[in-house]
Amino acid sequence: MFSVRVRGMPGERILIVDDNPQSLKLAQIVLSDEGYEIQTAGDAEQALDLIAAFEPAAVLVDIRLPGMDGLELTRRLRRDARYKRMIILAVSAHRKEQAEAGALAAGCDGFISKPINLDVLVQTLAAHLARVRAG
Repeated sequence: MFSVRVRGMPGERILIVDDNPQSLKLAQIVLSDEGYEIQTAGDAEQALDLIAAFEPAAVLVDIRLPGMDGLELTRRLRRDARYKRMIILAVSAHRKEQAEAGALAAGCDGFISKPINLDVLVQTLAAHLARVRAG
């Protein structure tokens, strides 16, 4: 048995939203090494400011953030027509089934459990971006 690695397009913009500096740095390093252009935000309010200027193809958002949580951020983005095609992937250390259901109901395209398996992160992101590019 073998697996096919889906690659991201070099230079695609990704925003990572997480209040944990170690999680931010790790995801930033891994995704930068994959050729993505990365910006980071420590909370949802900062993310909203960055999204308008940075125009990311995808957002990785931790569900639990200080102030506005990641699910409310997702709902706000989904209400804005400019961001309908943006990929939003929720990230959480909460019980997978419950957190994933809540994330999908809020409008997230997918869910990644913490601690993050870096291969899963890269593959999940690339697969979602490929789906959007394909139409």
